[in-house]
Amino acid sequence: MNYHLFHLINSAAGHHYPLDDVLEWCAVWLIYLLGALATVALLLGLRSRGWPLLVRVAASLALAFTAGQVVARVSTEVRPFQTHPVHQLIPHDPGGSLPSDHATAAFAVAFAVGVFLSWRWGLLLSVLAAVIGFARVWAGVHYPVDILAGATIGGGVVLIIALAVRVLDRRAHQHPPRAAAGNY
Repeated sequence: MNYHLFHLINSAAGHHYPLDDVLEWCAVWLIYLLGALATVALLLGLRSRGWPLLVRVAASLALAFTAGQVVARVSTEVRPFQTHPVHQLIPHDPGGSLPSDHATAAFAVAFAVGVFLSWRWGLLLSVLAAVIGFARVWAGVHYPVDILAGATIGGGVVLIIALAVRVLDRRAHQHPPRAAAGNY
């Protein structure tokens, strides 16, 4: 099923040059635009949410990337161009394919911004993350499941961090800091 979906998407590559050019650009460079937009959103959110916002988003990205590296170490999935004839539109070294680092990072940032700052910004960034993922399949360097795995890892990590924040906030409200004892 994974290969069939890959083939359905990738078989159209190499036949529509203007579209290929756009999707090649998206596969390589759109992640930088996503990062820049996320940075703008976070800087705007700093005034209202403070530094905890940056910590939560940075932790989401770092933990998602770490989890992705762990999954990559145990995965035996290689890139599509290593085992199948594909229309490879961008150069890439052979190696592990699952999960997509681009998708993991893009979805982790998009979901974190959506959960911790603004669902509108999160939706915009999630659409960009999905375009990045689609473009990487179109370009022949990832299978669809690689993208889905990256999105799942990113979303799972953001969910775990959101739950941890909720638990820590409840504990802080249940046990307020004690006043200093004694008068000098």
